[in-house]
Amino acid sequence: MSAGTTGNHQAATSGASQDGSDGPAAGPSPAELLRSPAYLRLLALAAVIGVPISALAYGFLQGVAVLQEALFVRLPAALGLGPSPAWWPLPVLAVGGLLVGATIRYLPGHGGHSPADGFAPHPPPTARELPGVVLAAAGTLVFGAVLGPEAPLIAIGGGLAVLAVRAARSSPAPSAVTVVASTGSFAAISTLLGSPLLGAFLLMEAAGIGGATLGLVLLPGLLASGIGSLIFLGLDSLTGLGTVSLALPGLPDFAHPTVAQFGWAVVIGIAAALLGTTISRLALRVRDLVDRSRLLLTTLAGLVVAALATLYALTTGHSSSDVLFSGQEALPALLADPARYSVGALVVLVVCKGLGYLICLSAFRGGPIFPAMFLGAAGGLALAPLPGLSLVPAVAMGIGAMSVVMLRLPLTSVLLAVLLLADDGLVVTPLVIVAVVVAHVAAARLGPAPGPAHEAAAA
Repeated sequence: MSAGTTGNHQAATSGASQDGSDGPAAGPSPAELLRSPAYLRLLALAAVIGVPISALAYGFLQGVAVLQEALFVRLPAALGLGPSPAWWPLPVLAVGGLLVGATIRYLPGHGGHSPADGFAPHPPPTARELPGVVLAAAGTLVFGAVLGPEAPLIAIGGGLAVLAVRAARSSPAPSAVTVVASTGSFAAISTLLGSPLLGAFLLMEAAGIGGATLGLVLLPGLLASGIGSLIFLGLDSLTGLGTVSLALPGLPDFAHPTVAQFGWAVVIGIAAALLGTTISRLALRVRDLVDRSRLLLTTLAGLVVAALATLYALTTGHSSSDVLFSGQEALPALLADPARYSVGALVVLVVCKGLGYLICLSAFRGGPIFPAMFLGAAGGLALAPLPGLSLVPAVAMGIGAMSVVMLRLPLTSVLLAVLLLADDGLVVTPLVIVAVVVAHVAAARLGPAPGPAHEAAAA
């Protein structure tokens, strides 16, 4: 993720001198930078860069949607198979696994960073690495792997922004490159999560920026994100292709939290910590195995995920698309008519989706957010009929708890659950906070203790 280079900018604006002495730095303070003409030019550059990057991100997402429909709907119909048969994901995901495996194995940059490491900041890809990032993301998303588009879009947006500023200036300052890369990432995911503010909080919390430096990076990013939202809305209207942003359907009214629901918040938080930590730790182990024979085992990973989707479709009668893909489109459909799903079907869905998520984290390239949200919502729906619980708080707590376990971003996880629930969001906020805090602390206790190497890397 491009926001990972913010350390250069923090060093450039800190009070310590660059030669290691204790005296004040010769450079301007963040407040002085904010008032400078150079910063105004940087804001103008953010506005200019935000337009084409947002348009490219929109085109990428719409292209993925078109190709998904072609592979899973139109192609089997053209072959005389009628509606996509239950076994159809098997050959599709095998080809997708082979494509992604070859990209990771042979192209520069290894197709981007592995999602098994979690949602962590990374430097933007170089010009040589960008084609591999795009190809690996397309092979993952189009062919039905259980990962989302947010991480590739962040990398692509940051990489394109850095290329643009380096083309305009032969040797830009490291701090300017940092801000511009973050700006490109903001623009690329401006409305993917349903709101520009959600994308902004996601990037800022993941990068760990604070103090006056936060404002210096945040303002250009917010500007690019706002412009990106306008570009997305305008292209939706002009093309008629439909929105690519996450939007949940209207859910039943929720009056107020109860004492019993606060107890359920603790239970859901612990359950999410157990499930999410298991997925994360096993994904790292499976990744080590896949790396030994990338082409063969990534193809096999695609076949296993397809088999899980086929098993779910045959045992429950629901579409295999519930298990496949990121869950961005399946989540609104799941919540729009939850009565269609029995408790047994929801349990099978959580098991198959969770296993597919684990395998894709280890072998493919994509983002972890949407599958985590989907798992949390499905798990919450399965628990909703229990005494003292109901649909809206169960879904909200499930989304928040699973998101924080997989992302380790508590503020963003609360906002993901609260802002997406619209009118019910404010009422369920206390329950979501409790579930997120419990899940975050429990996951930290269940995970491996950080050693000296990890602490040094964090510093």
